[in-house]
Amino acid sequence: MSRPRSARVSAWPRLTGRGRSLMIVGVLLLAVSLWFDLRDILLLAFVGIAMPLAAAVFVVVRTPRLAVTRSFAPAVVAAGGWTRVSLVVKNRGRRTLDGAHWRDTMPDGFISPPEAILPAIGPYEGVLPSGDDTVHLAYRLRMPRRGVYPVGPLRIGVADPFGLAHIDREVGSGHEVVVTPRVTPLEAALGSAAAIDGVVHGLQRRTHPNSDELIAREYRYGDPLRRVNWAATARRGELMVREEEQRGDPEARILLDTTLAGRPRVSALRREHDDSAHFGFELGVEIAASIGVHLLDRGFRVRCTQVGDPEHGLTPGAAIDGGYRMPGGDHAFLEDLARLERPERAAGRAVGSDVPEAGARAREARAPGFAVLVDPGEQDARNLVALRPTFEPAVAFATDGVSQLVVGLLEEADWRIVRVRRPVEIGDAWSAIATTPRARVASKPGGAASGADDARETTEGAGDAP
Repeated sequence: MSRPRSARVSAWPRLTGRGRSLMIVGVLLLAVSLWFDLRDILLLAFVGIAMPLAAAVFVVVRTPRLAVTRSFAPAVVAAGGWTRVSLVVKNRGRRTLDGAHWRDTMPDGFISPPEAILPAIGPYEGVLPSGDDTVHLAYRLRMPRRGVYPVGPLRIGVADPFGLAHIDREVGSGHEVVVTPRVTPLEAALGSAAAIDGVVHGLQRRTHPNSDELIAREYRYGDPLRRVNWAATARRGELMVREEEQRGDPEARILLDTTLAGRPRVSALRREHDDSAHFGFELGVEIAASIGVHLLDRGFRVRCTQVGDPEHGLTPGAAIDGGYRMPGGDHAFLEDLARLERPERAAGRAVGSDVPEAGARAREARAPGFAVLVDPGEQDARNLVALRPTFEPAVAFATDGVSQLVVGLLEEADWRIVRVRRPVEIGDAWSAIATTPRARVASKPGGAASGADDARETTEGAGDAP
């Protein structure tokens, strides 16, 4: 919640319609009195001019002392969702505050609630508080897009008793609300933890051919029940698990394109207001969020890093090496994606990095790898090519901004390319990985491969025939 702070002047006082009318009448009366030498009207003219000025001075001098605390329910909300904003306004002054208006300050693009009358607040009660010095306000706020946005400070409109002038004052401070990307539910049958356990276990048996997969150890808190060795449990009289399968801790990797390095540097200024760039980037973030949450729910340890910098997390405050695991990993993952900067802010970062450890990792047990591409450069594509031996399977989800050059480089390295053009196609694109595992799949339902891929597979099959 925001810390209590005193009210501060945010703008100069302004005359209301009544105050402006009185000022105009006073000026006209002054002109008439001077022109016709009517000294009796001169007094009325001075009153008409002086009263609005006195009202403006009054609202400037009368500074309400207020403290505001703000809370959100929920504090973290998905894009397109609603949150309830609750405010507690407490009077710290010795005077009653009434006749004021309030309105919360919103970021650009957000629909703020209409200005409303602030209920009368009694003077500060320090000895025997009864609650008369405190009012509770609330409203609902829709969060249209992903990000971290400040809500507040509270804007209080104060007017003089005659309604001739008013001034807006900001009370308290803003509070950040985290808006996570939308998550599309994916098919549970794909990428299950049991399937990857079998792959890793098979690789371990090839690496350690003399290992006995029936070796068991005592059950420890957190061991999956699918690893229970029931034969050893019956012999020992206590719960035992397979030690060999315990080494197969499933891990998956997500690489997200965060820099749009494929666009020329001369277009950086134009990109700042390019809605298509923002749409592609936000689509990529939604794809990464959907895949990451799905894999975490299936028991994977998920690492999410940048395509241009595969060894570090998405943001400076993200988890170490971009790693997340349950419990709680899904919430941390979505919050880190919410804090990810937009492309125009990330454009100045260095893109492209060497991957010196790719050869060494190729000798280790390979894990599933998913690349989410928005508009990568050639160096980003070469990074993914170098990382290909460490992934099985290796799938790249490509938006419309991915160039054909990048697609060709990845296909030559045996990456599967899945086209995703809209958020509604994320689920079908994920399903297409299983329906056509050896062809370049499209984002259409069914994942049909292109004619060129069919021809290439036919040629390869003919060459393999005896």
